[in-house]
Amino acid sequence: LICKTKKTVLCNKKIPFHLKSNVYHSVVRPVALYGTECWPTTKKHEQALHTMEMKMLRWTLCLTRLDHVMNEEVRKTLNVAPVTEKMRESRLRWYCHVLRSNDTSMAKTALELNVRGLRPCGQPFTRCLDQLKDYMHLAKVTCRDAADHTKWKNRCKQADPT
Repeated sequence: LICKTKKTVLCNKKIPFHLKSNVYHSVVRPVALYGTECWPTTKKHEQALHTMEMKMLRWTLCLTRLDHVMNEEVRKTLNVAPVTEKMRESRLRWYCHVLRSNDTSMAKTALELNVRGLRPCGQPFTRCLDQLKDYMHLAKVTCRDAADHTKWKNRCKQADPT
């Protein structure tokens, strides 16, 4: 889907940038972020998402790395927030939904599930719940704030620049 979109829309010089930006917001980013709410990401995952995003944005502006245009300028031109920030926003939105759900919901049960046994030696793998706690700390929200949906949404929202 993304490859076909790239060939027909993103690299087409006849299509204006604002329409390409709309395609990016409505097609490319949702496909890239699909399901990221549920798995813990590593720096490697975040770097891969960032690389994919910048490639798509550069295709949109018909630029290459050889043009020496900084990533921030590309983002500013297309009014796009970093994909990792949008991923954090969508994770916190999902977590708020889970916190507000009833105690017998499948998502809440799976999220709070403790597997028996020991974690491996060395640096342990990051758990989804651990990452969510870090994101909540960055957004300055607590589990109690989930009851007030508007407060949670306002604190967690990472808007695309205008």
